[in-house]
Parts: sequence; C-alpha cells; structure tokens
Amino acid sequence: MNESNDYSELKISDSELVSWPRIASISAMISFSLPTFITGLEIQQALTVHDALLALLIGSFLLIFIGGIMGTIGIKSRLSSYLLVRIAFGNTGAAIVNIAFAISLLGWFGVNIDLFSDAVLRLLNAQFNIIIPEWPIEVFAGICMITTTLYGFKAINIISTLLIPVLVLVTIKMFVGSLEEMSIVQYWVLEKTSTLSLSEGVASIVGVIIIGAIILPDIARFSKQKSGGFQIAFWSYGAAQLLVLFVTGFSASASGITDVLDLMLSLNLGLLAFVIIITGCWVLNSLNLYSTTLSITATFPKLNQKIVTMVLGFIGVLAAFMNILDNFLSFLSFLSTIFVPVAGVIIVDFIFIKGHAYNLETLANNRQFSIPAFIAWIMGALISVLNGRYDWLNLTGISVLDAIFITGLVYVILVKASKKSSVSSKRSTSNESNKI
Repeated sequence: MNESNDYSELKISDSELVSWPRIASISAMISFSLPTFITGLEIQQALTVHDALLALLIGSFLLIFIGGIMGTIGIKSRLSSYLLVRIAFGNTGAAIVNIAFAISLLGWFGVNIDLFSDAVLRLLNAQFNIIIPEWPIEVFAGICMITTTLYGFKAINIISTLLIPVLVLVTIKMFVGSLEEMSIVQYWVLEKTSTLSLSEGVASIVGVIIIGAIILPDIARFSKQKSGGFQIAFWSYGAAQLLVLFVTGFSASASGITDVLDLMLSLNLGLLAFVIIITGCWVLNSLNLYSTTLSITATFPKLNQKIVTMVLGFIGVLAAFMNILDNFLSFLSFLSTIFVPVAGVIIVDFIFIKGHAYNLETLANNRQFSIPAFIAWIMGALISVLNGRYDWLNLTGISVLDAIFITGLVYVILVKASKKSSVSSKRSTSNESNKI
C-alpha cells in the first residue's frame, strides 16, 4: 500500500485494496472502547430490560443503514469522507465542514486519552497497588497513538486484525462470568424503573458511534469487494457493538455494579481489563487522529501529512492535559450532533443527484460552494439541536434519523428548485436574444 495514498487524492490502485473482513476488524475495534462499555451500562440503568434490548436493536439497525450507505459510497468512489464532502459542498463549503470535523475529532482524541489514563491509573492501583502521576500515561498513550497513525491504515489494520479475536473472547468471558450471578430468564423478568424513553435510549446508542459511521469511507474505500460497505457496517454495529452493549448491560444487572471498571474487576478480568482498555482506546484514537489528518490535508492539500499528524497529535495530548473531559464534553456532543446532517447531504447527493460525478476528475474542476448543501446542512443541524424541545419536530422520535431525513429532503428540494430556476433563466435569456 502506498503510504501517502492514505491522505492524498491519488487514485487507489488494485494492489492497495484488502478484503472487507480486515477493514471490518478495524471498525469493530471501536466497539471495544470505554465509551461503548459506558453507554451499555448507562442504557441498562436507565431503561427497562425490554426497552433496553429494543433500543439496542433499533440503534444497531440505524447505524448499519447509515454506515453501510456511507461505506458503499466510499468503496465505489475510492474517496475519503472529506473528499466526498468537497464534491457535495464545494471546495470552500467543504473547508468549513472539514475544519469543524477536525476540531470535533481532535477533541474526542483528548477525551479518550483522559478516559484511558484515568482507567489505567485505577487499574494499576487496584491490581498492583501502584500510584503514579497521570501525565506520563497521557504522554505515552499519545506517542503510541501518533506513531500508529503515522503509518496510516496499514498499521491500524495490523493491530486490529491481531487483537479483535482476543477482545471478543474477553467480552464473552465477561458474559459467562455474569451468568453465574443471573440467568437469562431472570434477566428477562427483571423489574426496573425507566428514567429514559425508548427514543432517548436509541439516540444514546446511535450517538456514541455515529461519527464513525459517517466517516466510514475513510477506511472502507480500501475494500476489494463492492458489497463491503454493508458487510463492514453489519459486523461493526450489528455484531461487535451489539455484543459489547448487551454484555455490559447484562453484567451490570447481574452484579448491581454501576461503574464499568469496578464491573470488570469484580468479574476477575484483571489484566484482561487492561487489554480491553488499552487496545480499544489505542485503535479508536488512532482512527480519530487518522481522520483528523484526512480532514486537514483534504482542506489544505499542500501540507505535509506526517507533520500534520504529529502536530495534531501533540495538540490532542495538550487537550488531555487541560482536563478536556470535564470542560469540553458538552461542546463535543453539540459538534457531533450538527455533523450528522452532513451524511444526509452526501447520501442524497450520491444516490439521487450526481452519483456519477463522485470521482477524482470532479475534484480537479470542482465548484467552490454549494448553496443547497449548506442550507440543508444548517436546517438539519437545527433539527438535531431543537428536536428535544419541540414535539412537532419529532418525526420518528429519534433526533439523528430526523436530522438526516430532513436534511436530505431539503437538499433535494433546493437542488430541483435551483435547476428549474437555471432553466427558466436560460429560456428568458434565449427569448430576449430572439426578440433582438
């Protein structure tokens, strides 16, 4: 694989393609990160058993749908998500979107290092009675993640391929250990008070990984098989994520423990808990930094990719030093919410408007700004932000789905209206010429 091709606008050659299971192993690794385990535990606490299971199934289906389509677009076009944004939004419009993506992903890089260092400190104390400062762990984690990202897709792929079977076995061990405390039948009839609605539970499940589904083209574009998009999405969100969310929720119900690290230690996972936390955060943050670099180099193609990766990684580590987890999480959630409509524009644009134009040739003579795409994105973002405040905006009860649907609908209407206006203008000009 040509290393520079991870970031550039070069055409991907056949020799650089890999089979979809190898790509699925990378995407699935994200499910074994702390945010997913924490979400599974919180969903179980906040919903009845039946609603929790239903939320898992609906959330997984939505992610398979969104990720599958986005991944397929990446495979057919062989373009990263940030180059797809350029075609849909125009060069100038895409620069705004891509820089916003970069800020969000870089913020999550810092958040995950914070989560990682806190978990490692607690595990070291619990297992070995070792107490050390937090900053050496954050620096070491940052260096490992930056180094992996410098080698691009290939390095991330190797780590994921080797470790995904181990993480699956550890999760199954967690489930088997919990069965000693509670049977499936007991779990099914467990009575609990619900503090969240079903739609809120679905939104939480979708929200924890939706950005990964939107930027799936970044890695899916290397798939040999054209059907790989939905295969990757299914095994990532319909298998791995579903497994982690269910097992964590079941284990929490069986033990009554509400902290994910305490839960792992209570099940005697010990060093295996280290494996889950280290590898899950490692791959997740390598992908965060990889995608951040893609967004910046797609916007500023003359920048050196390795220097960009190191600088962005350094900024991410500094963000972790600033306790970004305490002060920045709400801002990141807001950014994630407003990015979801971007997928609506790209999906509709590819399927219904100009799918044939998603190629490198279009990028060479790309338009500067797409007004319909930008207006549709803003309206979709407003729907996401205001969805919970006004009942009349609730079309499906799931804000993420509403945002994508409305964004796509508005975009199609605006594009059709723009074309009609253009045709009318040409006819008017032609008639004036004939009169003269």
